[in-house]
Parts: sequence; C-alpha cells; structure tokens
Amino acid sequence: MRVTASRSDAATDPTELSAAELARRIRRRELSPVEVVEAFLARIERLDPAVNAFITVLPEQALAAARAAEAAVMSGGRLGPLHGVPLAVKDLFDGKAGVRNTFGSVPFRDHLADATATHVARLEAAGAIVVGKTNTPEFGYKGTTDNLLVGPTSTPFAAGMNAGGSSGGSAAAVAARLAPLGQGSDGGGSIRIPAAMCGVYGFKATFGRVAAAVRPDGFLIHTPYAHTGPLTRTVEDAALMLEAMVGHHPRDPLSLPDLPTGFVAATRARTSGLKVAYSPDFGGFPVMPEVRRVVDRAVRAMEGAGMQIAPVELSWPRPHQELAEMWTRTSAVRAAESALSFAEAGYDLFGELAGLLDPDYLHKLELGRALDAVSYRLDDVLRTQVFDVVQDVFEDHDLIVTPTLSVAGVPNAAPGAGAGTTRGPSRVEGQAVDPFIGWCLTYPVNFTGHPAASLPAGLTPDGLPVGVQLIGRRFADATVLSASAALERALPWAASYQGLLETRAATEAR
Repeated sequence: MRVTASRSDAATDPTELSAAELARRIRRRELSPVEVVEAFLARIERLDPAVNAFITVLPEQALAAARAAEAAVMSGGRLGPLHGVPLAVKDLFDGKAGVRNTFGSVPFRDHLADATATHVARLEAAGAIVVGKTNTPEFGYKGTTDNLLVGPTSTPFAAGMNAGGSSGGSAAAVAARLAPLGQGSDGGGSIRIPAAMCGVYGFKATFGRVAAAVRPDGFLIHTPYAHTGPLTRTVEDAALMLEAMVGHHPRDPLSLPDLPTGFVAATRARTSGLKVAYSPDFGGFPVMPEVRRVVDRAVRAMEGAGMQIAPVELSWPRPHQELAEMWTRTSAVRAAESALSFAEAGYDLFGELAGLLDPDYLHKLELGRALDAVSYRLDDVLRTQVFDVVQDVFEDHDLIVTPTLSVAGVPNAAPGAGAGTTRGPSRVEGQAVDPFIGWCLTYPVNFTGHPAASLPAGLTPDGLPVGVQLIGRRFADATVLSASAALERALPWAASYQGLLETRAATEAR
C-alpha cells in the first residue's frame, strides 16, 4: 500500500493511536488496514494472557476483512467513518453470524451465532473490523467479569484486580490497547462499571437510540432498560462509534425515530453555563473516601471548565438496598425468559445443563421463574418513583454527576475459590450492599432510560482508576458527550494507558 506519511508518522505504533486518528490515517493512505489489524492481533497474542480480555480471537477473519478494506482504499471506493478500525465485540447478545458466541457459559462453549446483532452489523457497515469476542460473566448477570468458562478478566491497571462487568473484556481490551474500540451492553451499569474499573470512557445512550432487533421477544430489553454502546479511550472515539450505531430499526418496536446526532461535533461544543447537580452519594449509596476524593477533584475540574456545579440531595423512595433487590428481580425475569427460549434450541438450562451453570446465575434463573406476574408488574410503580426523583433534578439542571462506583477496585477471586466466583463487596463503609450490583451507582439509571457515561476521574494512591458518572436528560446525549469532552480536556487521561502491560510482559519474558 502506498504510504505518504513522514518517517516519524510511519514509525508510529498503530496501537497507540485513537480510533479517530486511525480512521483518518487510513483514509489518507498513511496506514494500511492490514498493518493496523496485524499490529493489534500481535499485541493481543503477546499481552492478552495477562488480562484475559478475549474469549475468542478471529485472526483469519479479521485479516481477510482488512485486506478487503485495503483494496477499497486503493480503489477509491466509498469508505465508512470507521473504515479499517479494529473492534472488540462483547460475547453476550452481540452475535456475529457463524462466529462462536458463548455468553460466558460452559454449555455454550461451542455455540455459533446464527445472526449478526443489529449494532454489530452497523459497526461493520461503518467499516469496523471485528478482531474478537470479549469476556463477560455468565449471561452478564453481575458487575464483575468472571465465569466458569475462561475465568476472570483483570483491569490492565493492576494484576489480580477485576475489570468490572459485565462488559469487562471489552473495557480491558481498550485500556490495554488490544483494540481501539470496544462494544459493550448495559442493563445495570455493564458499560459504565468496567469503564470505571479499567479507566476508559463508557457511554450508554438514551434508551431506544441504539436499536436492537431482538428475537424471539422484541420487547425483551425494556425491563430493565438494556443499552448497547461504546467503550473507548477518548470521548471523540465514543462519539464516532455512537454515530455509527444509532438509528431506528423497523424490527425493533422500542427503537426511537431517527434523531439528529452531531455527536462528534458535540465533543467540541462549549459547555460554559451548563447547570450540573452533584450528588456525591447518589441518594445514599456508601462511597469509599478515596473514591470521593478523586470524584471531588473531577467535579472541581468541571467547574473550572465553566460548568455551574450545585450540590443536590436525592431522596429515593426506598433505601438503595431495596432498589438493588428490585433490579435483581426485574433482571432475573428477563434472564429466566431467555433461558426458557434457549430450551427450544436444545439448551435446557433448568434441566440437564443446570449443573454446568454458575450456581449464583442458576439462583437468579430460579428467582425469575418463581416471581409472580403481579409482583413483577408492581415493581414498575417503584421504578416510576425512581424516574420521578431523577426528573425532579432535571427541572433545574442539565446534568447529574456522581461517582460511578462505591469502590475503586474488586480483587479477583483467589485461585482456590474457583473460576467464576468473583463478586463485589458485601459491605462498603459499614453498610451492607448486594455483592453483585449494590456497590454500583449505575443501575438506577437503567430504571429510567437516561443517557449516562462513566469517565476516568483519576487514580487512587494505589494506582486504581476511579470513574465519575455523568447523567443527562433523556435525548440530551450530545450534552453528556460535550461535558465529557470538556472534562477530558481539563483532566487528560490518555497518558495513563502507556506502559500498563509492557513492564509486566518484559518481566515475565525474563
């Protein structure tokens, strides 16, 4: 491929570049899609054993797609906004036809997806090249990434500390520069939790913006609101990826009409004068002091960028422990429905395959199957009250800012405890929390459908990343992106990814 870059540009390691910069250089013929994909595949082979981000790597398919992408560049063909840029795809309900899709579950270790998910197809249509499928807890049921199939994923910031879940594999792959783009899904924080633990940017759009033509139940993802979105190292990359993903789909009865986007442009918009409500505990969640200090610093940086910060006190209709119980019930029903649907395809998760499941996940399936319909529907009354609390804040403010998580890190389960057993804390600052989701200040926003992001706020003294959560009004996705980009400029985090794994790999090589 003809290279027109200067010698210094040509020598740049493609894995050090943002997705937006990769796409620009590929369009200018300064980088070949083949050399880009080869660079990321080589890095995956060398460094992923320390992270365990991928369940399946696709070198042959990715290189074939890269050669086709290179031919399109050389022929002057139409190039998408992500042309030639590698993409890591979550191994959950994010299938690519003909590719292994395990759901992080032992019974599905050899399962092949029979269709490509809507969002994956749109990203590929924009030119992205799938390099592999990333790790997730079994069927994404908890806020840590660990399963009986391949074990835990670690944050690249600290060996032995979990990447968060359930999109932990994608978040860790992005942080470790194993892929410039990661796709995640979020039914209780599963984009934002690992974004916080891996020090990357994670965004979930207003519910319905990213269509999902789910079958057999096209209405499945609305309780709680499940979203698909980007995990990236820069806000611009997330905006670029999001523009490729959004849009109405006629087979998704819950998808929104096509709305103006301008997400990339929003990252350059002025944010002075934005009214931001700061809730350091999001209505009573316990938060560790070291997390609070880092988030406080980020909030001061937002104020320095011209945003108007005002403290607010949220008052949930029930204590946070009861809200976590409601989230568990509602998501358990969805899990049980999915399990029963798989039975028609020969996977009897309630019967002969039950012994192969994570016992905690099996317990969740049983909970969902046992819940009566009236109790399930009555939870929507409490959910409405949660929605109203959030809407009350937005009567006077443009954004809500909170910590993303109560804690800065969760250790992987000890080797003797067995794969799949990593959980979050059961107590934080003396308060009992649900170890699966209760330490995450994310799931209330899944009850409401608002857009939300987790941004790197900084590091604790131990070097663990802390996330700050930005929540916007429904449909005001661009405002969240604008404020995110302003904080990125005020507290740049790109340098934190350099050398995360190289020192460890060099030590192990000796």
